[in-house]
Amino acid sequence: MAKRITCLLLALVMVITLAGCRAAETPASSQEPAPAETPETPADDSAETPDAETPTEGDYKIGIITGTVSQGEEEYEAAQNMVAKYGNEIIVTATYPDNFSAETETTIANVVALASDPDVKAIVFVQAVPGAAAAIDKVRETRPDMLFVAGVAAEDPATIASKADIVMLVDEISMGTSIPTKAAEMGAKTFIHYSFARHLSYATIAARRELMIQKCNELGIEFVDVAAPDPTGDAGVSGAQQFILEDVPRQIAQYGKDTAFFSTNCSMQEPLIRSVLEQGGIYPQQCCPSPYHGYPAALNINVSGHAGDVQYMLDSIDEKLTEAGQEARMATWGVPINMLMVEAGVDYSIEFLEGRTNGRLDEGVLNGIVNRIAGGEGKAQLTKYNEDGVELDNYYMILCDFYDFSA
Repeated sequence: MAKRITCLLLALVMVITLAGCRAAETPASSQEPAPAETPETPADDSAETPDAETPTEGDYKIGIITGTVSQGEEEYEAAQNMVAKYGNEIIVTATYPDNFSAETETTIANVVALASDPDVKAIVFVQAVPGAAAAIDKVRETRPDMLFVAGVAAEDPATIASKADIVMLVDEISMGTSIPTKAAEMGAKTFIHYSFARHLSYATIAARRELMIQKCNELGIEFVDVAAPDPTGDAGVSGAQQFILEDVPRQIAQYGKDTAFFSTNCSMQEPLIRSVLEQGGIYPQQCCPSPYHGYPAALNINVSGHAGDVQYMLDSIDEKLTEAGQEARMATWGVPINMLMVEAGVDYSIEFLEGRTNGRLDEGVLNGIVNRIAGGEGKAQLTKYNEDGVELDNYYMILCDFYDFSA
């Protein structure tokens, strides 16, 4: 029965990704956003030439459309990494507007602008916000052969899968099992679940919570629901964050240090990390797993000059946690999932455009690319989206390994 419920509820997974957890609640950075109106202008001939394994100028271009730094810093930085790696004579970028829900026409226009360059043969869309499916339709009116890779899909799964060639999304539901399992490995005897009525009304959050309860019961861990203030309510983000800072010590005092903490809300991650660190509790993973999510601000890590440098961030977190004796009690994923989707989309596009895939959808090639980026074979698990026993062949849910600090 639980499996059936899980499959049915996956259809609303975009609620967690965009409304439930991500950019709609807290900006990722105070930097000025990049212009959203037009793709970047290709560099002149003095730009650095890509290495021998990368395409040469004039073969094709790959467009990337992401959020701005204030709404999607990880994918924005990932796009800049791709420009640095392959050169801006190969990679061209654009952004969707911060208020994407109300400005779908701008999103469509920006994608069409990328496709207006006849050399652009593939477009990687991360996050594939509302309007992505319509944008793909619009481009295909004049560019039917354009390859589209849509990451962090926020529209109806069957709809976006019918438009894009490849769709990718983080496997939120499987986290209902993986997070309590990781907490148990860290020695957890109690699992605190922070959420609020609005989030618990979302089908996927409710389904994940049910799986967490089941797994905690199997593992002998006491599951405790704690109602936190909704950051969109009267108390605002600051009130929700203050609640976390005050409540974690109360929970540790009641249940002891072998207590794991999880919150469904992005804005709560920074105070949660800080308070768990100070109190000596357990923190298996953020709501959106990434070394960039909550850790830099909570641990006062200087990211200046290291934007998009994942290993620098992991090493810096490791150093801070080791100093506090918390390296075995706090974790994340070793790769930011949105960055992974951007890089995987670009690398797959290269393989396709250079004729090294078996058609537009080659699962073996995609799986190999995703695992390489995630750290090696077996580091990422790709599962096809399944609703009521019907698989969407090109819609992949991704689950990555945890990163254990000082392991």
